[in-house]
Amino acid sequence: MTAPQNILIVEDEPLIAMMLEDFLEILDKVAVGSADSVSAAMELIQAGGIDAAILDLNLRGGETSLPIADALAAANIPFVFATGGSHDSVAERFRDRPSLAKPFTMDGVAKALDALA
Repeated sequence: MTAPQNILIVEDEPLIAMMLEDFLEILDKVAVGSADSVSAAMELIQAGGIDAAILDLNLRGGETSLPIADALAAANIPFVFATGGSHDSVAERFRDRPSLAKPFTMDGVAKALDALA
């Protein structure tokens, strides 16, 4: 399998989402969309064209990206969780998935996406 090219970003901080979009562009990836809520992400997933996703675990308003992870897993779309906490904060059913520690670095994003290939 080749490394994913079309990446969904789920991040509730606009500046961080824009930084991730910049990183993806530099890494020759395409940000197919950026969502800051579960409902917005679900619409993008249903629209299709996503090879992988970067999911901020905790979204605003107490939402988590776990329903998004469930939908991606059901569609066999790989993803990484982005978290400022430890990997232990990820739901047990997803602990085998790669994670991306905050603050993000270009190298960290590249390695996380390569881990999905």
